[in-house]
Amino acid sequence: MNMVKVIAVPMHPEGRKFVLTFSVISFLLWFIWQPFFWLGILATVWCYYFFRDPVRSIPQQTGLILSPADGIVSLITKAVPPPEMLLGDNPLTRVSVFMNVFNCHINRAPISGKVIAVSYHHGKFLNASLDKASEHNERNTITIETDKDIRIGVIQIAGLVARRIVCFAKPQDELNVGDRFGLIRFGSRLDIFLPEGVEPSVGLGQTAVAGETILAHLSNKKLPWSIKRV
Repeated sequence: MNMVKVIAVPMHPEGRKFVLTFSVISFLLWFIWQPFFWLGILATVWCYYFFRDPVRSIPQQTGLILSPADGIVSLITKAVPPPEMLLGDNPLTRVSVFMNVFNCHINRAPISGKVIAVSYHHGKFLNASLDKASEHNERNTITIETDKDIRIGVIQIAGLVARRIVCFAKPQDELNVGDRFGLIRFGSRLDIFLPEGVEPSVGLGQTAVAGETILAHLSNKKLPWSIKRV
């Protein structure tokens, strides 16, 4: 871990209370046994690193569906989306991005549009890399509708370690592609349901970067390319 890069990257406000807690515990450990103090310092640095919120270069080309999370593409399969996502009853292509505890956990909007549905579900904490985790684990669903009436569904899924899903987006919110809409603390997975007939542009095992990696194209037309750093 490059310490200079860790310190230079801003931390998301959601992480402040955790870093403060780790710092206080580290200070107290100094009076108990100094080796514990240094372990506490390492844990504090890791906590800061976990909640890092780096600036990303967001492609602005129309019709791109971007990865909402950092991690590895762990599953690509056909699945019927949950009814609360308002995506219909037909199986759609589902792309899963698995985040380990060292990935940046800030979630970003895969496309620009209006949030038309948000739904939280209590559940288990199975390994998030398992296919059945999308049905049985704690999860939060979000559906975004573009100005062309195209809907994209995203599911935030808790894992073995993750016990807290955070979603900033609310129904009727307008999101721009790459906007931060939530995070999941300490390891998790995101599922993205692509519109019918849209095929993924990524493969299994590929590394994805939130707000930068192109998961799919809504259109094959070549349009002017530009990026926005947010």
